[in-house]
Amino acid sequence: MTEDIGPLLKHWPYDPKNSIRKIFSSKGVEKIQVRIDQGPFQGILQMELDGRPDGRKPHNSAFVLDHFTDRLHHFIEEHGTSDGFSLKKAHCRELFDESRLLYERYVFLLQIRDYDRVIRDTERNMRLFRFVNQYAAAKNDRLNLEKWWPYVLRIHAIARVMIESQKNNFTEGMRIIRDVLDKIENLEEVEAEEFDIEKKRSVESLNELLNELEQQRPLTESERLKKELLEAIDNEEFERAAELRDQINMIGEKNS
Repeated sequence: MTEDIGPLLKHWPYDPKNSIRKIFSSKGVEKIQVRIDQGPFQGILQMELDGRPDGRKPHNSAFVLDHFTDRLHHFIEEHGTSDGFSLKKAHCRELFDESRLLYERYVFLLQIRDYDRVIRDTERNMRLFRFVNQYAAAKNDRLNLEKWWPYVLRIHAIARVMIESQKNNFTEGMRIIRDVLDKIENLEEVEAEEFDIEKKRSVESLNELLNELEQQRPLTESERLKKELLEAIDNEEFERAAELRDQINMIGEKNS
């Protein structure tokens, strides 16, 4: 192999603020590329946008998870129950590797605001987490991915919230955040430093996003009147304050 990627790198100078892009292959397949600059090492990472990030089809399936899910279904058809079905360590390693590939992709997808694919990949990883936790034969394999639940829940929620924000549906975005905060707070504790770090980081990040949405959300009629009421009282405009109080009470009666 004697091909030099120098011209490609020169055409796409490294910019940390613009280091990810989508491209189309010669066959019209959309891919994602990441420009790398690590000291003397210069390069471009490339991954598929759909299917497995590495473009492979393990066990002639789109995903390793699909392969073992099919094996589970065949097992149940044969035995009438899932009792006795288990994942060996080698199987779990394959699933762990696939989980990492998906994680690496949705980190980049989030940066380029491809929120639908972020949701798709995080949901697949969550299914993978549950599958391993339920069927891995070894306890340490069953628990291996559990420490990442706060992170994957956070990224999944952020992508959903961004979609709602684009539609100016701030109320729904805030509901999503509150719901996932409740899920994170009620996760079963995992004895791992990563779990504690990601739980704290996720709660802080989601609360910051919640505050941002609160500021962006248009005030309701009642909230607007209450704000004007406080301003009227501060300015000692008591007749105006009385009018505003009556309007607020009327809205309360209509909603009761």
